Amino acid sequence: MLINKNLIEMNLTSKTRDEVIQALAKLAYQEGRVSDIEKYVQAVLKRENEYSTSVGFGVAIPHGKTNAVKEPFLGFARVKEVDWAAPDKNPIDLVFIIGVPEEQSGNEHLKILAKISRKLMKEDFRSSLRNADTKESILNIIQDAVK
Repeated sequence: MLINKNLIEMNLTSKTRDEVIQALAKLAYQEGRVSDIEKYVQAVLKRENEYSTSVGFGVAIPHGKTNAVKEPFLGFARVKEVDWAAPDKNPIDLVFIIGVPEEQSGNEHLKILAKISRKLMKEDFRSSLRNADTKESILNIIQDAVK
């Protein structure tokens, strides 16, 4: 399974982009999806430094491809208005993080990104994530989106 409730954080208190990425990488590590937190975080930050993964609408989708990822995963967090260098200049409150092993980097990460991105264009999808009151609710919303 790409995501489970242990890869979801409903009220992450991190204040910066890097702190959010670090916290979500730690969840992936605790779930056995990442073997080396720092190596994964560096891959994600390298991508961020090339171009912000903020997609507007208060959403960011940081991602990294590295052999520090043992199994593809999708993580999610709700945060409190983090500056993510968004193209629309708005702060982020929804973050999806994607990790894929380097050898699967071609299609796997693009398939996940495409499915999430399509759903994120819909206001009702974003609202349902913002208003969900349990990890199980969030998990169901996301699982429906990435089927």
